[in-house]
Amino acid sequence: MTEASLIIENAKVLTMDPAKPRADAIALGGALILGVGEKAEMEAFAGPNTRRFDAQGKTVMPGMVEAHLHLFSGAYGLRLCQLDHVQGVEALREKVLPFAKANPDEGLLICKGAMYNLFGDNVSITRQHLDEVISDRPLVLIAADHHTAFANTIAMEKAGLINGRDVPLGNEVVMGSDGKATGELREFEAYKHVMVLRTSGGRENLGLTGDEPDSVTAADRAEDEAVMLEGLKYCASYGFTSLHNMDGNIYQLELLHALEKRGELICRTEIPFHLTPSKPISSLEIARQMTADYNSDRLRSGRVKMFMDGVIDSGTAVMVEDYADQPGWRGDPLHSTERFNEAATEADKHGLQIAVHAIGDAAVRRVLDGYEAAQKANGKRDSRHRIEHIEVLHPDDLHRFAELGVIASMQPQHPPGALDFPLEPWTSKVGKERWPWSFPVQYLRDEGVPIAFASDWPVADIDPMRGVQAAVTRKPWHPDHPSHASTLMQSLHDYTMGGAYTGFDENRLGKLAPGMLADVVVMDADLESLEAERIGTARAALTLCGGEITWEA
Repeated sequence: MTEASLIIENAKVLTMDPAKPRADAIALGGALILGVGEKAEMEAFAGPNTRRFDAQGKTVMPGMVEAHLHLFSGAYGLRLCQLDHVQGVEALREKVLPFAKANPDEGLLICKGAMYNLFGDNVSITRQHLDEVISDRPLVLIAADHHTAFANTIAMEKAGLINGRDVPLGNEVVMGSDGKATGELREFEAYKHVMVLRTSGGRENLGLTGDEPDSVTAADRAEDEAVMLEGLKYCASYGFTSLHNMDGNIYQLELLHALEKRGELICRTEIPFHLTPSKPISSLEIARQMTADYNSDRLRSGRVKMFMDGVIDSGTAVMVEDYADQPGWRGDPLHSTERFNEAATEADKHGLQIAVHAIGDAAVRRVLDGYEAAQKANGKRDSRHRIEHIEVLHPDDLHRFAELGVIASMQPQHPPGALDFPLEPWTSKVGKERWPWSFPVQYLRDEGVPIAFASDWPVADIDPMRGVQAAVTRKPWHPDHPSHASTLMQSLHDYTMGGAYTGFDENRLGKLAPGMLADVVVMDADLESLEAERIGTARAALTLCGGEITWEA
């Protein structure tokens, strides 16, 4: 019998394996799981070189899958000014001024995580607000969702935006009644003109646009590899062993491949090809090449990422009916029906998985239409195409997920009021009539739709236990409406087997069973014994990827 390299004992093992859902010990042999069962049974795998880890009655489960994140921008953002929970001019000044002092030569002060209600509910953020904080240096606040930015006057002037500017459909330089720009910039094609003021190298949004960097020095590359490694370590510290990145280019694959060759790729990572509205459909050939070039045990491509719309808060999400607070406005889709159907059909024809950001119900419908067109053109297969977010769903489209085999990739941290995001302006813009069909997790579950949970880091807190707590404790916005709350086991499943299935990895990851890869997390608490409101206090005590310890508290 193979000698175990590690036996984790005295545990409350949640295997995610329906054939054997619980155990109290697990034996690992290098990269594989040797056995799962009672402590006495696992003793058969013990030998003179076996390490033992006493879980002390804490939860042990499969390594978690972060099924939707932006790895580089999240990691780089840890170096920038973070505005989590900041409210009001004084609180913003207390964050910005020390950051400005610490970065005297930076051409653009970049702050991340700004909430739309920074200065109060239903108060639009303007350049004049930001001028009260700092007026002599360019300042930009990136909204938590990364779909809107707010710049002060000097930044708007230097960027040539103060008098407005034509930008592609779905993007907007918001103008005021005085004929001048307000400082609000909706979507990246609008706020990218401010971002060019930065002198830091400009890689804080590396990959978000899907473009390759213009020029990279050896020093740049070394720093970028270091940022990636910081991000991987941060993810491992929360119990993640697999990551589905949601922005992509070849450069990011090269960075991760360099880490892989040095044995430092401590999380299995997937990087997609980003098909932006400006790229021709013929560029999907790059996606095919990325898939062929990167397909190892820990690093691969194989997926196409697209955006269909923006976000509710800025009015750039695409809705079936008018916004409740803006009659006559439904948002502009980023891809025409014809273009998206063609792109989906072409990607599907070559066996590529597709993941599309779709927040409004009309955007979700257009994506489903494209997946249906691809299936009619190419025939039905196990494509597992995904829709990311699904913040609002039209009732007529619910049944189509299961019919088309579409996966719902959702973020329990995102519903306003569930965790860190405020109720306004989201709830007022959507309107009470659509609340029951907002973030409709339970409706999708009832239809048997596969669900993967994730954070969308750095848009939301990456901590999966806070995500689980948000899912379990979710409350309706009206007493007559469904809460769409999840149980603890449903939430843990969606962070483990749900993500593994989404990544076509269910035969090697996502459950603890003999022969599966030894991706395991030991928590620092018995999750089942915690009150629902305290689940978010739990953290990984030990994380293993392929049997290698990647985090130990």
